Amino acid sequence: MEYICGMTFAPFAPEGKLSRKETRKSLMEMKERTGANFVILVPNGLQQTPQSEDISFSTRATMTDEELTEIIAYAKELGLRVALKPTANCANGTWRAHINFFDEDVPCEPKWCNWFASYTKFQLHYAQIAEACGCEMFIAGCEMVMSERREEEWRKLIADIRTVYHGMVSYNTDKYQEHNVKWWDCVDVISSSGYYPIDDLERQFDRIEAVVKKYKKPFFFAEAGCMSVTGSSLVPNNWEVQGEAAPKEQRDWYEAMLAACGKRPWVEGIAFWSWGEHLYPERTACSRRDYEIFGKPAEKVVKRYYDKWQEERR
Repeated sequence: MEYICGMTFAPFAPEGKLSRKETRKSLMEMKERTGANFVILVPNGLQQTPQSEDISFSTRATMTDEELTEIIAYAKELGLRVALKPTANCANGTWRAHINFFDEDVPCEPKWCNWFASYTKFQLHYAQIAEACGCEMFIAGCEMVMSERREEEWRKLIADIRTVYHGMVSYNTDKYQEHNVKWWDCVDVISSSGYYPIDDLERQFDRIEAVVKKYKKPFFFAEAGCMSVTGSSLVPNNWEVQGEAAPKEQRDWYEAMLAACGKRPWVEGIAFWSWGEHLYPERTACSRRDYEIFGKPAEKVVKRYYDKWQEERR
């Protein structure tokens, strides 16, 4: 697998956002300012609650297929490799990791079998687009923690995806969950969300390394990031952290994370969360308290590492 210097771009963009001129400009700026060679696009699927069985991906909350295929083509014009990561979310705001049902079917209760049928339809729709557009990777969802124990269903889903998509297939598990997924052998690439505390990186990397060695698969962080908020470097997974704007703390986390990746040969890349389709005024960057790195000190850290890694691999 070619080394991944990546960014997630315009995640969960609703209908109309990806077709704007400013969106293309932002994608071009992303490549130029970060040195990225890989972009992850994230079509949005919505179910009403964590116990809803149906996932919708045809409303205005989701980018159109035409918009998606056009932005994939533009990303490739820019020289970016592309991954699609269709991701299910809950309309009521509950984090997708909590989507869950009884392990045994119960009359009049929502069921895993119905949910997986809907999830498979959702994934196969975008797997067909990934195949038609020549995407280099397909990531079959993100942080579906409570569902990951359903090994038989996940194995069937990955097999079904392979009937329509013939590139590399991955799945993005959540932080701290890498060792709990028992079906890594059926994907081509192991990936996870690397939102780890700045003072615990080495211990977590040691734990993940044991998983990678066990399954003998390539590994990369399909998500990672830290907000520019005081205290976020200690809980980078918590998007609700309150505090003062802290661009230096964000920069320090990026420096530590990228340095840690560089010391581990089995880490074959990282894709940060995220780069928006609309760029805010750069003069306001350091006053923002979010995961964006545009115009912040962390952006220069990413560019330095990405340029270095790609030069070393030429």
